[in-house]
Amino acid sequence: MAEYDYDVLVIGAGPGGYVAAIRAAQLGLKTACAESRDTLGGTCLNVGCIPSKALLHASELFEEASHGALAKFGVEIEGAKLNLDQMHAEKAKAVGELTGGIEYLFKKNKVTWLKGKAAFQDSSTVKVGDQTVTARDIVIATGSVVTPLPGVEIDQKVVVDSTGALALPKVPEHLVVIGGGVIGLELGSVWRRLGAKVTVVEYLDQILPGFDGEVRKESAKLFKKQGMELKTSTKVTGVTVEGDRATVSVEPAAGGAAETLSADAVLVAIGRKPNTDGLNLEAAGVKLNGRGQVEIDHDFATNVDGIWAIGDVAPGLMLAHKAEDEGVAVAENIAGQTGIVNHDVIPSVVYTMPEIAGVGLSEEAAKERGEVKVGKFPFMANSRAKTNRDTDGFVKVIADAKTDRVLGVWIISSLAGTMIAQAAQAMEFGATSEDIAYTCHAHPTHAEALKEAAMAVQGKPIHI
Repeated sequence: MAEYDYDVLVIGAGPGGYVAAIRAAQLGLKTACAESRDTLGGTCLNVGCIPSKALLHASELFEEASHGALAKFGVEIEGAKLNLDQMHAEKAKAVGELTGGIEYLFKKNKVTWLKGKAAFQDSSTVKVGDQTVTARDIVIATGSVVTPLPGVEIDQKVVVDSTGALALPKVPEHLVVIGGGVIGLELGSVWRRLGAKVTVVEYLDQILPGFDGEVRKESAKLFKKQGMELKTSTKVTGVTVEGDRATVSVEPAAGGAAETLSADAVLVAIGRKPNTDGLNLEAAGVKLNGRGQVEIDHDFATNVDGIWAIGDVAPGLMLAHKAEDEGVAVAENIAGQTGIVNHDVIPSVVYTMPEIAGVGLSEEAAKERGEVKVGKFPFMANSRAKTNRDTDGFVKVIADAKTDRVLGVWIISSLAGTMIAQAAQAMEFGATSEDIAYTCHAHPTHAEALKEAAMAVQGKPIHI
């Protein structure tokens, strides 16, 4: 039997990678994790989920303090000022605490951090920086990178990607966001609250591709109400930069008269793609699918024995929590246990204000599979939301017309990201709308709106 340096080598220390490494070590496997960044946590902790949420929260506080939003509650504030350097410093502090926490967990669980970029030499050998190691099982967890827009050069000064948009040294006068998806709307919201004019250019006829149609329409109304300009059914044909200004050329997606937008910052946020460059997958014989993703089976195994893949680099939603669940599952599969992820119940959240969350099928997708029942409940009729003057949005529950099993739940609310967890857990256990409707919810809470929406599916809501 061949001897290996490690039982398990995980390539990439993002949410899926570091979780896989820790779980493998907990299962008694000698484990290493290869990561080329100076800190652990991958895109999510370093330049994604965590820093963006820090800026989203800080910008919400600034807007409340500086725009009189608290006056109706008897809290009057004058002279609120923006200290952007301090805002960035607090963001960096949060990132440092969390990435340092993962390094601590590696040491606690005896996971070896191999520092350097990894490249396969063969199916069980990987060169990491200047060293070469072997492993019985190798997990590819290299995540994703920003999808470039052909013909548009990102200089991280005037034309930025999501990483650059998290570190702008000043508030833009006019920020043009190319892409009306989650990243573009979140970062656009940050800079709008801090004082920028924000224009979002989206090729499709609605923002938030993949979300429930009714949710997409209502979200667009709310963003416009907040002062964000949305140019849907519009394509970008070019971006030119002169000095510290950019000119963005756009035209209708279906063809028509062109126009230009002048901006001092342009954010390219048209999506992300699997990060496989430099891995030398050919040397290991690992196959990619037509979308450049590492092809896997139900157990996360690739076409090569002993090589696995999880997270953004593999098919499925590009979400940190999906990658984490897959990290646990793949480690357990490697250890001879049974690791499963239910990919039909993966919640998605947009951390704007209000938040937008969904799990399961949209109404459109559900109707393609058969007859459905739909129940809605507006937060305008929810007592806690009314008391807090936090009434934007609604809860929508979609159930199978025959079995009443819940197929999807969609929420627009300041607490949508938290509320969606109950819906996901209910769906994981095969709940019906009646199950949710007859579950007692604490009063007064925003969560009562989920109960009422489920009651609406039954045709017997109380408060509307």
